[in-house]
Amino acid sequence: MNTTKTILLMVGLTVLLVFIGGAFGGRQGVIIAFMFAMATNLFSYWFSDKIVLRMYSAREVTETEAPELYSVTRDLAMKMHMPMPKVYIIPSDAPNAFATGRNPNHAAVAATEGILRLLTREELAAVMAHELGHVTNRDILIGTIAATIAGAISMLAHMAQWGMIFGGFGGRRDDDEGAGGMIGSILMIILAPIAALLIQMAISRSREYEADATGARISGNPLALASALRNLQAGSQRIPLDANPATAQMFIAAVS
Repeated sequence: MNTTKTILLMVGLTVLLVFIGGAFGGRQGVIIAFMFAMATNLFSYWFSDKIVLRMYSAREVTETEAPELYSVTRDLAMKMHMPMPKVYIIPSDAPNAFATGRNPNHAAVAATEGILRLLTREELAAVMAHELGHVTNRDILIGTIAATIAGAISMLAHMAQWGMIFGGFGGRRDDDEGAGGMIGSILMIILAPIAALLIQMAISRSREYEADATGARISGNPLALASALRNLQAGSQRIPLDANPATAQMFIAAVS
């Protein structure tokens, strides 16, 4: 169900890109915006794991340094028939965790010091199963594609905005349609990026539900995942993680 919803949302995002591109930039505008967005997001796709881990001062650990987290992750990786991901600890009291990596062969899981103190072994295993579910479900790739299309839509809107200011985009339309055309163009410039963002957020949410299902199935303990999520919500309210807005969606618990 969540996979079908993701596909429909991706189709909607693509249709929105084509519609906005035809309205403002034409075929050439769509190609320019899409290629630029693809270049920036491909860089993110290939190097986001290193960037985000460095951003939060995450330190790679061995089984000797973090025996419970490491063994839990190793057991789950074996169940999911994936290579052992790298394991990191973030020096923060805020309880949280995330997974990154473009595929199972280049995966990493990171947990804060706070989550290791807060959760039981069963709850920690359920959380790590959820995070590894993102990797096996290729959510990093899906998120990158969605970000590329949404970025192209936002860029077209900005191009149209500057085009209207300098008499490019929309100039001929305004001559033909008068004030109505101008108002319609302005509304589209404002609403198109918002619509793209909302669809992107809906895709992210559907992938979270899919990761929940994967985590519950692989850990074999859905009640532990539910308990962990409740504890994480309460714990993150007491000690919120000061996260960069660009990476906030990666964490299992909502961050400020």
